[in-house]
Amino acid sequence: MGRRKINKRNIRSLIKVASGHSYGITLPIEVIRKFKWREHQKLELKINTRKKTILIKDWKKQ
Repeated sequence: MGRRKINKRNIRSLIKVASGHSYGITLPIEVIRKFKWREHQKLELKINTRKKTILIKDWKKQ
């Protein structure tokens, strides 16, 4: 599969994970590096159903 054009770089596809009960989406490597996220790092999701948006941020231990 070829690379996306620069103006469509942030368009992503939703994929079904192996178990069939979860879905996933890939993020650009530039974003992961910018936020310094690592594999298995805990992230918090804030879901706004009215606006149909999901906010992903670093999880902070309470």
